Amino acid sequence: MHNLLKTLEAGELIIYPTETLYGLGCDATKEKACALVADIKGRAGSKPLPLIIGSMEMLNLVSNEISSSLLNLAKNFWPGPLSILVKAAPELPSLLSDEDGYTSVRWSGHPFAAELSRRLKKPLVSTSANFSGKPPVALPEDLDPELIDKVGAIYLDPPWPKGDKPSTVVRLIGSSQVEVLRQGAVTVTKLCEKGFTVSVK
Repeated sequence: MHNLLKTLEAGELIIYPTETLYGLGCDATKEKACALVADIKGRAGSKPLPLIIGSMEMLNLVSNEISSSLLNLAKNFWPGPLSILVKAAPELPSLLSDEDGYTSVRWSGHPFAAELSRRLKKPLVSTSANFSGKPPVALPEDLDPELIDKVGAIYLDPPWPKGDKPSTVVRLIGSSQVEVLRQGAVTVTKLCEKGFTVSVK
């Protein structure tokens, strides 16, 4: 943990486990580090980098617009693999948000990822640890050695990611209405079971 925190504080990149897949990330408040993530991954600059946090309270570090509807949705599924679009705080790097100023964030259900964010006291960039066009990875032995060489630290101890599907990405379009932008680990059925009206983009 200490080594990864020092790496993040120095503006370098890390590879670490999340509840779904291995993530490539950095301190989300450091603009140069965010740009390096996008560059190394080969990710289009128009595609915002997703974020994770380590507690509900840390949502304030990502957005200044936290409604009761947002909190209700988050409390139903966090910690866990539901990424929610929120209006990004203006001080965050531009690579984290789309042209309308929105970024996606989730409180990670992985104990190490959440604790890392809490100890850093910052949100973490959490894009999948693979080069664009390559498959995402859930096992340490499947990580690309070339990608490993480009980061400052890596955490390979269990619990490992569960694999299978990435986080589900949603946008609130009403007090209890959500639009699914990417289907993933949280199913439409689970959203409906919690009383939300769901549409799929």
